[in-house]
Amino acid sequence: MDALHTRLLVGRFGETFRFYDALLPALLGATRSRGSAEGPYASWDVDGQGVLALFDRAAMAATVTLNGTGAGAGAGPDDRAMLVSRVPDVDTAYAACLAHGATPAGPPADRPEWGPTLRSAHVRDPEGNLWELQSY
Repeated sequence: MDALHTRLLVGRFGETFRFYDALLPALLGATRSRGSAEGPYASWDVDGQGVLALFDRAAMAATVTLNGTGAGAGAGPDDRAMLVSRVPDVDTAYAACLAHGATPAGPPADRPEWGPTLRSAHVRDPEGNLWELQSY
């Protein structure tokens, strides 16, 4: 189970993909578990645990609220990375985050385009960092 891993939000997906696809296996023994240079998503694992994912910044922008302000959809230009956690129940985790001061960035929703059973929600911590809560 991927308890917590980093997802980089990138504008030059193909170039960034080729960089990590060459180096992660050589340096960490990682294997690519999903994706290709065409994007918009790719991920690498070590021993079945997610270590890094890439996501096209424009694709992510269609899902989250800009800097938690409600001013419009989109990952902000400063959003270069986000935390991603697999949780047992997205709705419960989302509510807990909001109760502890998180700012909503995207309500719980089923995302079959990301995976047949994937459900996710997005929040921002008090510093504005983006966090995706997901179950699948």
